[in-house]
Amino acid sequence: MVCNRCIMVVDQELRKIGLKVLGVTLGEVNLDEDELTADQLKKIDQALTPLGFERLDDRRSKLIEGIKSNVIQHIHGQKSDQRFNWSKILSDAFHYDYNYLSNLFSSTEGITIEQFIIRQKIERVKELLFYDELTLSQIASELGYSSVAHLSAQFKKVTGLTPTDLKKTRQPGRKPLDAVSGNDQ
Repeated sequence: MVCNRCIMVVDQELRKIGLKVLGVTLGEVNLDEDELTADQLKKIDQALTPLGFERLDDRRSKLIEGIKSNVIQHIHGQKSDQRFNWSKILSDAFHYDYNYLSNLFSSTEGITIEQFIIRQKIERVKELLFYDELTLSQIASELGYSSVAHLSAQFKKVTGLTPTDLKKTRQPGRKPLDAVSGNDQ
């Protein structure tokens, strides 16, 4: 789950099948159930899979989704200067050494955590350019870039266009957050 609409849909679907939902956050569902039966798990899968969601049971998959959710929340949810020490943020959030998290993420996703962060930042830049409310300098500052030149170079490396070129076309080419993956260019 990568957005508020996703949270709402998951919550509604779980309630439709008769589960008592205590709360839904990005990547996590809390139910008023001690143990789910095989039938309940099957119903959850049948309700959520056609909508593009996957139930994650194993610890490693949950950890990967947690990392993604944490990065997305920081990049797309904050409205301040975002110069983060990502290794510290993720290590503190998940209580694992960053090297372990990084190796797990890379082996599972096919890209590094840093590449994932860069791709999320670029999607945020596209969004901010599309709405045309901030200057490129303000966008660079908001997303923690050291300069407009650094943002522009990274943007061009990922998209093939400069931010100015993209802004001129007014076709942001934005992707849903859950579609930003290791296979993107």
